[in-house]
Amino acid sequence: MEREIVETTYFTLHTLCDGVFAAIAKPGQGAWSNAGIIDLGDELLVFDSLSTPSAGEELRRQAESLTGKKVKYLINSHYHGDHVFGNQVFSDTTIISTYVTEKLCKEKNMIEDYEKEKQDMNQYLLHLKNQIDSTEDTIIKASLINQYQEMSKVLDDLFQLQLVLPSLLFEEKLTIRGSDKTVELYCLGGGHSPSDTFMYLPKEKIAFMGDLATEDLHVPIYNPEEFLTTLKRVKQIDINVIVPGHGNVADLTLCDTLIDYLSLMTQRAKEALQRKLSLEDFISEFGIPKEYREWKGVNGIKANLTTIYKYFQKS
Repeated sequence: MEREIVETTYFTLHTLCDGVFAAIAKPGQGAWSNAGIIDLGDELLVFDSLSTPSAGEELRRQAESLTGKKVKYLINSHYHGDHVFGNQVFSDTTIISTYVTEKLCKEKNMIEDYEKEKQDMNQYLLHLKNQIDSTEDTIIKASLINQYQEMSKVLDDLFQLQLVLPSLLFEEKLTIRGSDKTVELYCLGGGHSPSDTFMYLPKEKIAFMGDLATEDLHVPIYNPEEFLTTLKRVKQIDINVIVPGHGNVADLTLCDTLIDYLSLMTQRAKEALQRKLSLEDFISEFGIPKEYREWKGVNGIKANLTTIYKYFQKS
């Protein structure tokens, strides 16, 4: 039975069952994404390290004070900064990801020149501020404000940010057996990023999904076909509780919502290409169904419509 237990600056901790906790990010505070804490019995595991070293530090502190154990494993679901920028706090643990995620962390997240990075981030924040001031759309405005707040927190932590890469790598499946709990890590391809890992606890029927599942969010899409295939395969697993990468603890109906969302955009993009509609015409003609109109995202649904259109245009 899910219950809130701890409030921190960065997240609210929920107990999902004995020894299984979800850290649900508070908007704009520097956690940016959700994380998980699993007491395996003799060992302690953390899923994702949040968006800043400060938030990652709080996550580790809570994990160790809740269980009285030292963290042994950290899982990185994918390479995006809001899930791995807390890694340095776990540098003495075994950090686990897929080969692809480790490679992308190295390529995309390495900071060569902190001064330049700081300038670039300040420019980006200025750009966001201009967008916030000029946009009329209340949902997009709220999304931009959240993006601005989260990126400001990353900037605050920039000079103590060090990239720590995963050291134990797998491809499709990895099982970690503790004395009390077993977790299974799966990567069925790339939906949101080129390589997305989710974690399943078979006995407890709980899944930590990374950004393969998010709530009321136009989550960026990397590969629409693999995204759909992965979600359909997740639906075949015996899961009672889902912890999304962003949003509240849910159940498998969250996957249904995303399957419907991806299926609709895919179908409409294919139809538009058959009719030889340009991308601009496809987007302007696409009426957003009311169930997605309140969803957050700095570019609304447009970015995903663009990705899917271009994906099928190429294929």
